[in-house]
Amino acid sequence: MIYFLDTADVKAIARCVDLYPVAGVTTNPSLIARENRPLGDILKDIRDTIGPDKMIHAQVLSPDADIMVDEAQRLRDRVGEGFHVKVPVTAQGMKAISKISSLGIPVTATAIVTAEQALMAAVAGASYTAPYVNRLDNICGDGIRVVSEIAHLFKTHQLDALLLTASFKNVQQIHDVAMAGAHSATLPPDLLELLIVHPLTDSGVSGFVSDWEGVYGKGATILDLI
Repeated sequence: MIYFLDTADVKAIARCVDLYPVAGVTTNPSLIARENRPLGDILKDIRDTIGPDKMIHAQVLSPDADIMVDEAQRLRDRVGEGFHVKVPVTAQGMKAISKISSLGIPVTATAIVTAEQALMAAVAGASYTAPYVNRLDNICGDGIRVVSEIAHLFKTHQLDALLLTASFKNVQQIHDVAMAGAHSATLPPDLLELLIVHPLTDSGVSGFVSDWEGVYGKGATILDLI
């Protein structure tokens, strides 16, 4: 599983990148607008925070394919290596995916809610496809089933595109998409951190510390004793 952070909050990114195996950051127009700062400054700060080797997925905004291509090139020039442009799976978006991928810019097809959208985007040249899980669940859909169908279609048709699952509200959904064959997930920082939280782990670690300190004293470490 490839883990991404779905945020433009640089402080949260810094904390999570320091602790967890994060491959990069995904953003969207809503996350960018939430920061209420110039786009260029936000992208620079994210790049400076995660370093040159991790990915940044940033989204175009125009409804017109030709302008999407120009936006993708401008974003690539600003972000540099590891840039993936997010393009929604509208009709104009499909046209843009083909054009942008032909320029050698990796594309992440986004706003996906059906397996057929993902399949067409992959055929058009998308490197990643981003189905929305919780948004489907909220309207009596089945986000996990859609992810499973996409994984099956990509395998059946021998496509190289990866699933970058998005839109989660709980850890169970993240576990379910991993079991369904998703290659990656983009998560808000709070959910990423919850993936390793469990009271039995906490109590086990507390027991180790208590037993150790009962013999060697509070605050003693291996470095103090060897």
